[in-house]
Amino acid sequence: MAVLASNPKILILAFLGGIIPSFLWLWFWMKEEENPEPKGLLAIVFIMGMLAVAIVLPVQKLIQSYVGSQGIELILWASAEEILKYLAVLIILYKTNYADEPVDWPIYLITAALGFAALENAFFLIKPFFANETTSLVAIASLGQLRFLGSTLLHTVSSGTIGIAMGLSFYMEKWKKKWYLFIGFLVAIALHSVFNFFIIKNNGNDFLKVFAFLWVVTIIIMLLFEKVRRMSE
Repeated sequence: MAVLASNPKILILAFLGGIIPSFLWLWFWMKEEENPEPKGLLAIVFIMGMLAVAIVLPVQKLIQSYVGSQGIELILWASAEEILKYLAVLIILYKTNYADEPVDWPIYLITAALGFAALENAFFLIKPFFANETTSLVAIASLGQLRFLGSTLLHTVSSGTIGIAMGLSFYMEKWKKKWYLFIGFLVAIALHSVFNFFIIKNNGNDFLKVFAFLWVVTIIIMLLFEKVRRMSE
């Protein structure tokens, strides 16, 4: 805390390092939609995604207390995050007509995911200060870049996968929609779990390889997103 008191610029940069990457990704995805969703509604979904972090943290601590296997723990952690990001959207859109096109679901889910990533990244960057660790502005900037490339992208891709599954099944029968949603969750949780496993296993030493894989998945998601967008035309 002494570091925070003596250099408030570090605290400000830590918050910006967590939030700005999410805003950049949000801008990227929003410009892909020809008929943008209401900005106010997107802001609410973004904030709901941030609030989901406050719920998932105690859930993950509970999982850590009762699960002995690290592999199972990581899967349950990823599951909790994906479910809560989905619920953050569903709470806002349930029984409304806002999601009236296939592309709307990936847009809203990605927005919630970026809100989640924004607050999670801010906590991650501020954490060293509460442990009274000396951290420079350059170090914070570097961490922010890594979170931009890794965690923020991971949340975007995983929630985007669920949204795309819902978009692809938009005009299908109800049972098919549920099946697509289930598959979307399985893929999202698998991606999230694998990313976390390799980052923790290698202490971040192989982050370039992991990020390269994540970018390949991102390209696939972008192509599927374009397919869903064309379904909305």
